[in-house]
Amino acid sequence: MDRNPRNQIYPAGEDLPAAGRSGLPARLWRYRTELLLLAGLVLVAAAMAGAAGQGRWMPLVLLSAAVSAPAVTRSGRNWTVAHFWCVVSRHRLQRTCLETTMHTRAGRIPLVLWITPTRTGEKALVLTRAGISAAEFEAYAEEIAAACWARSAAVHRHRRWAHLIMVEIVRRDELPGALSPGLERLYGRRSWIPLRSSELEEPPDLRSTLPDGLVLSQVG
Repeated sequence: MDRNPRNQIYPAGEDLPAAGRSGLPARLWRYRTELLLLAGLVLVAAAMAGAAGQGRWMPLVLLSAAVSAPAVTRSGRNWTVAHFWCVVSRHRLQRTCLETTMHTRAGRIPLVLWITPTRTGEKALVLTRAGISAAEFEAYAEEIAAACWARSAAVHRHRRWAHLIMVEIVRRDELPGALSPGLERLYGRRSWIPLRSSELEEPPDLRSTLPDGLVLSQVG
């Protein structure tokens, strides 16, 4: 049985270990986008300061043109917004693991190896820890969707390696002409097994199949 409090047979406090502090390599990997962006800004600022001090303004003009070009084109704005949501979803997915039971008793959470934009939202490739499976991510699909401010979330398990899962975050209807790079190109569509929670499906309407006047008695 999955460790979701909604279907947990044990007391919640027994199966909810406190989230601890992860190692330095894991923390650096979680904030890799922000660190690379900060390092790039520092290098650009230092180069521009050196060029301005020497009276050379052409590098500043070229940099301004390179930065403003994506802002004035529709494809550039869409690319920026799509990757912005990738960063947001990665942090919100990690926060969901910390706030739920999707972390080990040592406080280690699954590692988001890669996240890419799709036509409907984002897809994240996740490396699970010992004691965490794809079924547990599926049990927390509603929490993941709510944390990422999305419409829904779907979980897929790799057909060969059970420790690799793919979390699909759906924000909108499919955009025509939008690119969906990344995970399908790396592993292929047939390598992933979709998981669906039967508890979230509506029960069939038996009244349409029963004869008139026949009522099923409720079993206690």
